[in-house]
Amino acid sequence: MNDTAQAPTQKGRSHFTTIRGLRTHARVYGESHKEAILVIPGLGCAAWMYRRIARTLSRWRQVWVYDPPGHGFSAGTLAYPAHIGQLTDHLALWMQANRLAGSPLLGHSLGGEVIIDLAVRYPQLAGPLIACAPTGIPENPNVAAQIIRLTLDLPRERVGLWPYGLASYFRTGPLRFYQLAQDQYNHDTGPLLPLVKSPVLVINGTADPVIRLWTLLEMARSIPGARTVEVAGGTHALTDSRPIEVAMHTLDFLEDLAGR
Repeated sequence: MNDTAQAPTQKGRSHFTTIRGLRTHARVYGESHKEAILVIPGLGCAAWMYRRIARTLSRWRQVWVYDPPGHGFSAGTLAYPAHIGQLTDHLALWMQANRLAGSPLLGHSLGGEVIIDLAVRYPQLAGPLIACAPTGIPENPNVAAQIIRLTLDLPRERVGLWPYGLASYFRTGPLRFYQLAQDQYNHDTGPLLPLVKSPVLVINGTADPVIRLWTLLEMARSIPGARTVEVAGGTHALTDSRPIEVAMHTLDFLEDLAGR
């Protein structure tokens, strides 16, 4: 069941879909006649943190920025979601409900792991994948390591992002954050990499303390035909700190695929 509020503008419009009884939110930018691209947030992040990349991409694509359950304006429960697989299953149902199967997916941070999981478990739904500063692939950092790395990254991010990030983490809550971070430690995505059939672009920033270089090299080695690009000086929140570079790399990647 879908219901939509306000007309599309540069600020986007809210779109709600009920998935298994949970009201699920997305922010939609750009005109409906354009091809869609989906933005899948990182752990604890909400659609409002991705306005800069969404507004940039919306000049060429219709952009759907999805709020996972229990994030942003999407409903969750005390016990759901607590696992990466639940995030993937919910995303799959949401894509089906909104007829977005086959759309390119830009997954940031934990969202990069979710889209890899989706591409293997729901290959009929996954279009080209753009993994932007992906975490948990194939490394499984523990919760303490994740928090330390995010703390190191915070001073490198644009100050204008801080209030939006704090609001997002407050909305997600410490329990859900811990449950999903702990599950990321237990969730082994590495063996899935050779099974990915979708075209993959991996984007990383050279000033990102959250991601380890060896993980990006392993993704490039293990995923058939995967491409990697670096954004000089890019932080972990590449979609906010370097939205133009991320958008241009993404659009070039999709244009090359269309020209094959």
